[in-house]
Amino acid sequence: MEVPITEFRKNLFALVNQAAEGKDVRFTHKGRRFRIVPEDVAGDKLSRLTPMQILIPEDFDLNDPAFKAERMAEMEKEWEKDWSQL
Repeated sequence: MEVPITEFRKNLFALVNQAAEGKDVRFTHKGRRFRIVPEDVAGDKLSRLTPMQILIPEDFDLNDPAFKAERMAEMEKEWEKDWSQL
């Protein structure tokens, strides 16, 4: 929601309460846009992320020689593609 400064002044407390509830509240003043964000949320997008659960088999071994060889072959294939473009 974006409102001019005069409307923001009239409804200051209601708009601040909306911002506290997580709604996007913006106002304009002399051609500049401002956004109202609670202090504990400002610039802290990382803390609001929902972690994604990654399923890894219980018997997975990162140090397995076959796994390492397969990954190395994939990397070498990509390197060769890059080198051929030079």
